[in-house]
Amino acid sequence: MRRWSLLAAFVLLAACSAQPSPSPSALPSLVASATQAATPTATPIATPEPPRVVQGQVARVMVVDLEARDQPPQFASSKPVGVLGQGELVTVTDGPDVVAGQRWWKVEVAALVGWVPDLVAGQAALLGIAEPAARDWNVWAATISSTLPDAVASLPARVYVPNEADQNVTVVDVATHSVIEKLRAGVLPEHVTPDWDLSRFYVSNYGSTFMTAMDAQTGKLVDPIQAPFAYNLYFTPDGTTAIVMAEEVDRMDFYDRTTWQSLGRLPIPWRGIDHADFSAGGRYLLASTEYASGHVVKVDVVTRTIVGSLDVGGLPVDMKLSPDGLVFYNANQGRHGVSIIDPIKMQEIGFLKTGTGAHGMAISRDTKSLYVSNRLVGTISVISFATRQIVATWSVGGTPDMLQVSPDGTELWVSNRYGTTISVIDTATGAVKDSINVGRQPHGLTYFPQPGRYSIGHNGVYR
Repeated sequence: MRRWSLLAAFVLLAACSAQPSPSPSALPSLVASATQAATPTATPIATPEPPRVVQGQVARVMVVDLEARDQPPQFASSKPVGVLGQGELVTVTDGPDVVAGQRWWKVEVAALVGWVPDLVAGQAALLGIAEPAARDWNVWAATISSTLPDAVASLPARVYVPNEADQNVTVVDVATHSVIEKLRAGVLPEHVTPDWDLSRFYVSNYGSTFMTAMDAQTGKLVDPIQAPFAYNLYFTPDGTTAIVMAEEVDRMDFYDRTTWQSLGRLPIPWRGIDHADFSAGGRYLLASTEYASGHVVKVDVVTRTIVGSLDVGGLPVDMKLSPDGLVFYNANQGRHGVSIIDPIKMQEIGFLKTGTGAHGMAISRDTKSLYVSNRLVGTISVISFATRQIVATWSVGGTPDMLQVSPDGTELWVSNRYGTTISVIDTATGAVKDSINVGRQPHGLTYFPQPGRYSIGHNGVYR
């Protein structure tokens, strides 16, 4: 009986072998495996790669300037709708649509909706956030090294401190911890901001119609920039646009960064627009509205429109993006801690109680930690980006406000908002190494020069 069963099996196998193989042209063209290559008489059957992008999930743009189109390219009317910066996180809403063996996916971020390929010139252009290369992306990677940009590497290290009550800027020699100069400013100078290309400094004069300007190479004053009620200043990561936070009139003013011609004004429906940070690819920013409104606003910086908001309560102030770009950290001096915000869903997904009057922020040189000043209690908290938890709190005294990390990462320079000094703090121990008299009500100090490719504004934030 077993002999007849075995004979029947051979007959069935021969019949199956006679059936034609599926046509490889019906599937995406892929390189044959090593086993297939070793058997040239066999017809190779292409096997599609597993999707590296998943509909309904978040993906990261992996190439520089990925063009998005309103339709996949098989449609004659398909046209570009925008460009996505490298590192940007997008939501995949449709796809894939396969055109000439290339997958296209429909994505959304801020006001942009379009179709993009997942490969460009054989390189992954879009990867699901679960992929290691996408997951391990670091927005702040260019600031980890202590190496300074060539254009400013030869400049002596200085700290520029705007003194709100004195209407001037104190210049401190980092090597000697001594004041070497005082420069005039406008009414209520708030922050010293290095230009995107590191060529100038701008002083936001909250009570004036202009920003004071200084040459970064010489440290000397140059012609001021007409920009009324500037409390803070930012630059889009592509370097094209300057954004003035006109806090007094609840408005964001957009300018051409090189000519300072007005590009438009965006009224903000909540009081006290002042601090911000950009998304990983720079398509949008999240900004805080401080004056008893408790809102965080999401603005598309290309269309210059509000595309989202979140009521966090309290008095939201400084804003920082996590290294992976997945969340924003927002200091809140009314709630005395830090909100962790999902910028896609615009939801607060966590809150850390750091201390009374949580206000300013700075990222450690290794980009693993976030320093948070608690202005009303005289402490600085250290948050781990990996765990999203507070790992240390240092008692430093004074009224710590804005922060700057030294190029080697060993020191934190801090303005004491309701005093006359700045403090120098050891980042290894949290101990105060020195206190330097600079002027009345020192605020948004900048330590210059710093590592990084360019400045995105505020008091010296680099990428």
